[in-house]
Amino acid sequence: MKVQLQNVTKKYGATIAVKDFSAELEDGHLICLLGPSGCGKSTILNMICGIVPVSEGKIFFDDKDVTKLPPDQRNIGMVFQNYALYPHLTVLENISFPLEVRKVKKAERIERAHEIAKLVHVDNLLNRYPSELSGGQQQRVAIARAMIKNPALLLMDEPLSNLDARLRLEMREEIRRIQKETGVTTVFVTHDQEEAMSISDSILLMKDGVLIQSGLCQQLYKNPKSLFVAEFLGNPPVNKITMPEAVKNIANFLKCDLDKLKVQGQATFTIRPESFYIDSENGLSAEILSISEMGKDQIVTLNFLNQTVRAVLNLEDENLCATSKIKVGLKQKGVFLFDNEERRF
Repeated sequence: MKVQLQNVTKKYGATIAVKDFSAELEDGHLICLLGPSGCGKSTILNMICGIVPVSEGKIFFDDKDVTKLPPDQRNIGMVFQNYALYPHLTVLENISFPLEVRKVKKAERIERAHEIAKLVHVDNLLNRYPSELSGGQQQRVAIARAMIKNPALLLMDEPLSNLDARLRLEMREEIRRIQKETGVTTVFVTHDQEEAMSISDSILLMKDGVLIQSGLCQQLYKNPKSLFVAEFLGNPPVNKITMPEAVKNIANFLKCDLDKLKVQGQATFTIRPESFYIDSENGLSAEILSISEMGKDQIVTLNFLNQTVRAVLNLEDENLCATSKIKVGLKQKGVFLFDNEERRF
């Protein structure tokens, strides 16, 4: 099912939680609502499901206006940060409960619960109670309970934030697998950019209730339209160069004419760590401050043009250590110039 949000705004008195938000969520895709805490992600999700009424604008499921429909008439499944499992019910009973509410016959709902349990890999846990499950297992049960109704839309609000790092990674892969196997349109809320980049088909990046940029994950990473987008995406994070003399040196190295680009106010270069490379002949001077191993590459902290930066470099064949003086070049790919938040180069 395709979801369209047209100029959606949510106000709480004088406070605007979401402002003039428009987006189209493709049928069968996994879309991440991404942004810092308090940016309006969960408010968008709650308006899509009908828990929170829209102040202005409209929401469509395919071509049907659902703006004023109650949640139980929207054919959606919800998975929350809190798994909200019933402690006195078994896994089987928790999964099948939505069908019991709908007065589905017991034999049919048990059969369906077994099918969904197999899909999310908890079919060997059906007789256990929530207190006997790990966090990851409880999350799988919550997903199964949301999926048993055959929803046209699955909404997930920070579903992995209560899990440890290893389980988060495992559940990311599982959620992606389940979404691919079922083909259900899924909206996934997270503040974790690495999570969003790894799990989604596309990203809607928000700030202060406003949609800043949307598109495929790599499009946002490779082509940020604002300084906020460049800084928010990437791990290790982007390096931010603001000192006028350093900006001028980088512009000269990249043959980037600041006047022709009509740069106004403060010019800022952002440089992805992987955009550095060793260039002993023509590079810009730098000093190694520290080296951290990362597989075949190293994360190298540099004093570069009198600013501290992180670079991903392959020093395997270099006899280098902390305090070594080196010269580094910059690829144009992954280097962006901004003035007053606007992209120039």
